[in-house]
Amino acid sequence: MTRDFEGKTEQDAINQAIEALHIEREDFDVEILDNGRRGLFKKANVKIRVHIDSSTEEEEPAIPFEEEADDQASEEVDYNDYDDAEEEDLEPNEELESQVCAFIDEMVAHMGYESKTVVSSRKGKKVNLDISSDDSNIIIGRKGKNLDAIQVLANVFAGKIDSERKIIVDSEGYRIRHEEQIIKNAYRTAMQVRKTGRSRLLEPMNPYERRLVHTALNDVTGIETKSEGEGLYKQVRVISKRKRY
Repeated sequence: MTRDFEGKTEQDAINQAIEALHIEREDFDVEILDNGRRGLFKKANVKIRVHIDSSTEEEEPAIPFEEEADDQASEEVDYNDYDDAEEEDLEPNEELESQVCAFIDEMVAHMGYESKTVVSSRKGKKVNLDISSDDSNIIIGRKGKNLDAIQVLANVFAGKIDSERKIIVDSEGYRIRHEEQIIKNAYRTAMQVRKTGRSRLLEPMNPYERRLVHTALNDVTGIETKSEGEGLYKQVRVISKRKRY
Protein backbone atom coordinates (compact mmCIF):
# COMPACT_ATOMS: atom_id res chain seq x y z
CA MET A 1 0.00 0.00 0.00
CA THR A 2 1.29 3.49 -0.85
CA ARG A 3 0.14 7.01 0.04
CA ASP A 4 1.57 10.40 -0.96
CA PHE A 5 2.06 13.31 1.45
CA GLU A 6 3.70 16.70 1.33
CA GLY A 7 4.96 19.26 3.82
CA LYS A 8 7.32 22.17 4.28
CA THR A 9 10.11 19.73 5.16
CA GLU A 10 10.64 15.99 4.82
CA GLN A 11 10.02 15.50 8.54
CA ASP A 12 6.83 17.56 8.34
CA ALA A 13 5.54 15.29 5.56
CA ILE A 14 6.50 12.19 7.57
CA ASN A 15 4.67 13.53 10.63
CA GLN A 16 1.57 14.07 8.51
CA ALA A 17 1.76 10.47 7.32
CA ILE A 18 2.07 9.17 10.89
CA GLU A 19 -0.92 11.23 12.02
CA ALA A 20 -3.08 10.37 9.01
CA LEU A 21 -2.34 6.63 8.96
CA HIS A 22 -2.12 6.09 12.73
CA ILE A 23 1.05 4.02 12.47
CA GLU A 24 4.57 4.21 13.89
CA ARG A 25 7.52 5.55 11.88
CA GLU A 26 9.18 2.13 11.74
CA ASP A 27 6.09 0.64 10.07
CA PHE A 28 6.68 2.33 6.72
CA ASP A 29 9.41 3.33 4.27
CA VAL A 30 9.73 6.75 2.66
CA GLU A 31 10.41 7.54 -0.99
CA ILE A 32 11.22 11.16 -1.84
CA LEU A 33 9.15 12.28 -4.83
CA ASP A 34 10.15 15.96 -4.74
CA ASN A 35 12.76 17.44 -2.41
CA GLY A 36 11.26 20.91 -2.81
CA ARG A 37 14.42 22.53 -4.13
CA ARG A 38 13.70 25.09 -6.84
CA GLY A 39 16.81 27.24 -6.84
CA LEU A 40 18.39 29.84 -4.59
CA PHE A 41 15.25 31.80 -3.71
CA LYS A 42 12.46 29.35 -4.56
CA LYS A 43 11.40 26.38 -2.50
CA ALA A 44 8.31 24.21 -2.85
CA ASN A 45 6.82 21.66 -0.49
CA VAL A 46 8.60 18.35 -0.06
CA LYS A 47 6.58 15.47 -1.50
CA ILE A 48 7.01 11.91 -0.25
CA ARG A 49 5.48 8.52 -0.98
CA VAL A 50 4.85 6.27 2.00
CA HIS A 51 5.22 2.53 1.45
CA ILE A 52 3.36 0.58 4.13
CA ASP A 53 4.83 -2.85 4.76
CA SER A 54 2.50 -5.75 3.97
CA SER A 55 3.78 -8.86 5.67
CA THR A 56 1.62 -11.40 3.89
CA GLU A 57 0.27 -12.35 0.50
CA GLU A 58 -3.16 -13.73 -0.35
CA GLU A 59 -4.13 -16.79 1.64
CA GLU A 60 -3.60 -20.14 -0.01
CA PRO A 61 -4.66 -23.68 0.97
CA ALA A 62 -2.44 -25.26 3.59
CA ILE A 63 0.19 -27.67 2.29
CA PRO A 64 -0.01 -31.17 3.82
CA PHE A 65 2.74 -31.67 6.39
CA GLU A 66 4.04 -34.84 4.74
CA GLU A 67 4.84 -32.89 1.55
CA GLU A 68 6.63 -30.02 3.30
CA ALA A 69 10.36 -29.67 2.77
CA ASP A 70 12.62 -27.91 5.26
CA ASP A 71 15.19 -26.06 3.21
CA GLN A 72 16.79 -24.04 5.99
CA ALA A 73 20.07 -25.89 5.50
CA SER A 74 20.15 -24.91 1.82
CA GLU A 75 19.99 -21.14 2.41
CA GLU A 76 22.54 -19.17 0.42
CA VAL A 77 25.52 -17.82 2.33
CA ASP A 78 25.17 -14.06 2.78
CA TYR A 79 27.63 -11.53 4.14
CA ASN A 80 25.10 -10.74 6.87
CA ASP A 81 24.63 -14.40 7.74
CA TYR A 82 27.64 -14.66 9.99
CA ASP A 83 27.68 -16.05 13.52
CA ASP A 84 30.53 -14.68 15.62
CA ALA A 85 29.22 -15.84 18.99
CA GLU A 86 32.31 -17.96 19.62
CA GLU A 87 34.80 -15.87 17.65
CA GLU A 88 37.46 -13.94 19.49
CA ASP A 89 37.52 -10.22 18.87
CA LEU A 90 40.12 -9.21 16.32
CA GLU A 91 42.45 -6.33 17.04
CA PRO A 92 40.98 -3.12 15.60
CA ASN A 93 42.33 -2.25 12.16
CA GLU A 94 42.00 1.50 12.39
CA GLU A 95 43.56 2.09 8.98
CA LEU A 96 41.01 -0.19 7.33
CA GLU A 97 38.13 1.36 9.25
CA SER A 98 39.22 4.87 8.30
CA GLN A 99 39.49 3.95 4.63
CA VAL A 100 36.10 2.19 4.56
CA CYS A 101 34.39 5.13 6.28
CA ALA A 102 35.94 7.54 3.77
CA PHE A 103 34.93 5.21 0.90
CA ILE A 104 31.29 5.20 2.08
CA ASP A 105 31.18 8.98 2.51
CA GLU A 106 32.57 9.37 -1.00
CA MET A 107 29.86 7.04 -2.37
CA VAL A 108 27.16 9.03 -0.62
CA ALA A 109 28.67 12.26 -1.98
CA HIS A 110 28.35 10.85 -5.50
CA MET A 111 24.67 10.25 -4.69
CA GLY A 112 24.42 13.98 -4.04
CA TYR A 113 24.26 13.97 -0.24
CA GLU A 114 26.51 14.68 2.73
CA SER A 115 27.30 12.08 5.37
CA LYS A 116 29.63 11.21 8.20
CA THR A 117 30.42 7.52 8.69
CA VAL A 118 31.94 6.30 11.96
CA VAL A 119 32.63 2.98 13.70
CA SER A 120 29.80 2.27 16.13
CA SER A 121 31.04 -1.06 17.53
CA ARG A 122 33.20 -4.12 16.92
CA LYS A 123 32.46 -7.76 17.72
CA GLY A 124 34.36 -10.80 16.55
CA LYS A 125 35.18 -10.18 12.91
CA LYS A 126 32.36 -7.67 12.47
CA VAL A 127 32.92 -3.93 12.21
CA ASN A 128 29.66 -2.01 12.61
CA LEU A 129 29.53 1.37 10.90
CA ASP A 130 26.91 4.07 11.23
CA ILE A 131 26.11 6.68 8.58
CA SER A 132 24.87 10.02 9.91
CA SER A 133 23.15 12.30 7.42
CA ASP A 134 20.31 14.78 7.13
CA ASP A 135 19.16 12.61 4.20
CA SER A 136 19.31 9.27 6.02
CA ASN A 137 15.90 8.19 4.65
CA ILE A 138 17.26 8.37 1.11
CA ILE A 139 20.53 6.68 2.05
CA ILE A 140 18.58 3.83 3.68
CA GLY A 141 16.19 3.55 0.72
CA ARG A 142 12.97 1.62 0.45
CA LYS A 143 13.18 -1.46 2.65
CA GLY A 144 16.88 -0.73 3.19
CA LYS A 145 17.86 -1.52 -0.39
CA ASN A 146 20.24 1.46 -0.71
CA LEU A 147 21.84 0.63 2.61
CA ASP A 148 22.30 -3.00 1.53
CA ALA A 149 23.95 -1.89 -1.71
CA ILE A 150 26.32 0.41 0.19
CA GLN A 151 27.17 -2.48 2.53
CA VAL A 152 27.95 -4.83 -0.36
CA LEU A 153 30.31 -2.32 -1.95
CA ALA A 154 31.91 -1.53 1.41
CA ASN A 155 32.64 -5.24 1.94
CA VAL A 156 34.14 -5.55 -1.54
CA PHE A 157 36.37 -2.56 -0.82
CA ALA A 158 37.34 -3.80 2.67
CA GLY A 159 38.03 -7.32 1.37
CA LYS A 160 40.88 -6.02 -0.78
CA ILE A 161 42.56 -4.68 2.36
CA ASP A 162 41.62 -7.23 5.03
CA SER A 163 39.56 -10.24 3.96
CA GLU A 164 38.82 -11.30 7.55
CA ARG A 165 36.66 -8.30 8.40
CA LYS A 166 32.91 -8.22 7.88
CA ILE A 167 31.49 -4.73 7.44
CA ILE A 168 27.94 -4.02 8.68
CA VAL A 169 26.55 -0.65 7.62
CA ASP A 170 23.62 1.00 9.38
CA SER A 171 22.00 4.43 9.61
CA GLU A 172 19.68 5.82 12.28
CA GLY A 173 19.32 2.36 13.86
CA TYR A 174 17.41 1.12 10.79
CA ARG A 175 18.64 -2.50 10.89
CA ILE A 176 17.55 -3.15 14.47
CA ARG A 177 14.11 -1.63 13.84
CA HIS A 178 13.80 -3.59 10.60
CA GLU A 179 14.71 -6.90 12.27
CA GLU A 180 12.20 -6.25 15.06
CA GLN A 181 9.50 -5.55 12.46
CA ILE A 182 10.32 -8.74 10.53
CA ILE A 183 10.00 -10.85 13.69
CA LYS A 184 6.82 -9.03 14.74
CA ASN A 185 5.24 -9.68 11.32
CA ALA A 186 6.38 -13.32 11.39
CA TYR A 187 4.72 -13.97 14.77
CA ARG A 188 1.52 -12.21 13.70
CA THR A 189 1.38 -14.27 10.52
CA ALA A 190 2.09 -17.50 12.43
CA MET A 191 -0.87 -16.83 14.73
CA GLN A 192 -3.13 -16.26 11.70
CA VAL A 193 -1.93 -19.47 10.06
CA ARG A 194 -2.36 -21.49 13.24
CA LYS A 195 -5.90 -20.15 13.63
CA THR A 196 -7.05 -20.65 10.04
CA GLY A 197 -4.94 -23.64 9.00
CA ARG A 198 -4.10 -21.85 5.74
CA SER A 199 -0.52 -21.12 4.69
CA ARG A 200 0.74 -17.60 3.99
CA LEU A 201 3.67 -16.18 2.10
CA LEU A 202 5.78 -13.40 3.58
CA GLU A 203 7.34 -10.75 1.37
CA PRO A 204 10.64 -11.51 -0.45
CA MET A 205 13.62 -11.39 1.90
CA ASN A 206 17.37 -11.91 1.73
CA PRO A 207 18.96 -14.99 3.40
CA TYR A 208 19.71 -13.20 6.67
CA GLU A 209 16.12 -11.94 7.00
CA ARG A 210 14.73 -15.39 6.17
CA ARG A 211 16.90 -16.95 8.85
CA LEU A 212 15.43 -14.50 11.36
CA VAL A 213 11.95 -15.77 10.45
CA HIS A 214 12.92 -19.45 10.51
CA THR A 215 14.58 -19.02 13.91
CA ALA A 216 11.76 -16.93 15.40
CA LEU A 217 9.06 -19.43 14.39
CA ASN A 218 11.06 -22.59 14.99
CA ASP A 219 9.53 -23.20 18.44
CA VAL A 220 5.99 -21.99 17.66
CA THR A 221 3.67 -24.94 18.17
CA GLY A 222 1.84 -26.15 15.06
CA ILE A 223 3.88 -24.05 12.62
CA GLU A 224 6.42 -24.95 9.94
CA THR A 225 8.38 -22.64 7.63
CA LYS A 226 10.04 -23.11 4.26
CA SER A 227 11.57 -20.81 1.66
CA GLU A 228 10.23 -20.62 -1.89
CA GLY A 229 11.49 -18.97 -5.05
CA GLU A 230 14.73 -18.46 -6.93
CA GLY A 231 17.63 -16.07 -6.52
CA LEU A 232 18.82 -14.12 -3.50
CA TYR A 233 15.41 -12.78 -2.48
CA LYS A 234 12.99 -15.61 -1.66
CA GLN A 235 9.71 -15.76 0.22
CA VAL A 236 9.11 -17.67 3.44
CA ARG A 237 5.93 -19.72 3.54
CA VAL A 238 4.40 -20.11 6.99
CA ILE A 239 2.54 -23.43 7.10
CA SER A 240 0.16 -25.02 9.56
CA LYS A 241 1.05 -28.55 10.69
CA ARG A 242 -2.61 -29.21 11.37
CA LYS A 243 -3.76 -32.03 9.10
CA ARG A 244 -7.02 -31.72 7.23
CA TYR A 245 -9.45 -34.63 7.18
